[in-house]
Amino acid sequence: MGRAVRERLREKRSGGEQLVMKKQLATVLDYYREFGFDALPFRLEKRRAVPVLSPREPCDEATPAGNSDACTGRDAALLALRGKIGDCTLCKLSGGRTHMVFGEGSPDADIMFIGEAPGREEDAQGRPFVGDAGQLLSSMIEKMGLKRSGVYIANIVKCRPPDNRDPEADEMVACFPFLNEQIRIIAPRIIVSLGRIATYNLMKPAQPITKFSIMRERGKWFQYQDVPVMPTFHPAYLMRNRKDKWLTWSDMQAVLARLDELKTKDGIAR
Repeated sequence: MGRAVRERLREKRSGGEQLVMKKQLATVLDYYREFGFDALPFRLEKRRAVPVLSPREPCDEATPAGNSDACTGRDAALLALRGKIGDCTLCKLSGGRTHMVFGEGSPDADIMFIGEAPGREEDAQGRPFVGDAGQLLSSMIEKMGLKRSGVYIANIVKCRPPDNRDPEADEMVACFPFLNEQIRIIAPRIIVSLGRIATYNLMKPAQPITKFSIMRERGKWFQYQDVPVMPTFHPAYLMRNRKDKWLTWSDMQAVLARLDELKTKDGIAR
C-alpha cells in the first residue's frame, strides 16, 4: 500500500473518530445543561457554589426524615438526581456494569467521604464501599464516634472500571457533574477524599492526573468551593500498607477537631 493511500486512510479514520467524539461530547453537554452548567465543569468558578446551610436542622435517626423540612428537601433532591441520571450511558463504563453505585448515607451528613470508583462487590450490590476496603472504612467511621448511616459515601465515578483499573479522564468528565450535584444538595461541612484519584479530582476536577502524590498531600486541608477537604489514604491502600493506618487516624482526628470548630462557630452544642 502506497504512502499516500495510507495517509488518506489515516485521515479518514481520524475524521471518523472525531465525529464520534463530537457526538459523545454533545450528549454530555446536554446532560450538563440539565444540571445548570453553562460550560464544561473544569473550572470551579463556572460551577454553582455549594450553599452553606448553617446552623443545620438535624434529622432524627429514630424517625422518618419528614420531621425536618431541610432534610426532606435534601432527600427528595437526591432521589430526583438519581432519577435524572437514570440508566446513564454517558461513558463506556456503562457497558460493563451490573449496578450503578449512586452513593448512600444521610442527606443531612456533616461529613462526606468520596472515593474513586466502585469495585467488584460494590458493582454487584449497587452500594459504595461494601467490600473489604468498605469494612475498613466503616470501622474507621465508627472509631470516629460516628455511624456509617450518619455520613454520606460516594465516588468520583459511579460505575466499576474493568479489572478495577483507575477511572479514565473521559469517564470522570462524564460523571463529575453528578458528584458535584450531590455535594451541592448535601452541603457537608467537611469532605474526606479517599486516595489519589478522589483527591486530585476535587483539587482539579475532571483533568488528567499528572504527577501527584497522596503521601505528600494527605493531611493538608484544601477547599472544594467553600467546603474544607481533608485528603487521606484510600482504605484499599491501607489494607496493603497497614503501617500507614496511624497517618489516616491522625487525619481523622483533624477532621473531628475541624468539625467541632465549625459546629461551635455555628452555635451548635457539642
